[in-house]
Amino acid sequence: MDQRVSLITLGVTDLGRSRAFYESLGWRGQEVEETVFFQAGGLGLVLWGREVLALDCGLPDGRGTGFAGIVLAHNLRSRQDVDALLAAARRAGATVTEPARETSYGGYAGCFADPDGHLWEIAHNPGFPLAEDGSLTIPDLGPP
Repeated sequence: MDQRVSLITLGVTDLGRSRAFYESLGWRGQEVEETVFFQAGGLGLVLWGREVLALDCGLPDGRGTGFAGIVLAHNLRSRQDVDALLAAARRAGATVTEPARETSYGGYAGCFADPDGHLWEIAHNPGFPLAEDGSLTIPDLGPP
């Protein structure tokens, strides 16, 4: 596995409040389908509803699971790479919380928890290009 974090997703309780907070710090966000994306150097910071994020990672609602509301993402170049990395994580002792599946955004992703319960999304998202060095660029997602 490449040593890379592509996205950090924060599960938030009030998307508008959280977006306003980061924008007051000078960040520029783009909102698509109740998800806000910020470019942060060679990776992305994402704000998404906490309960929806937990469900996306295979946790019923995140309550009582130790879910901290943070998910790290490792984006890959192909669906096959997603399957291979999830299999490697399982062999290394991870718990696959959400098997790889087609996503609403036209990609392919699954999730695992490391031995301490930290969640990772492993994804292929053709809409978020990866540079040769693996850095991610959030494209223009449309009108603000």
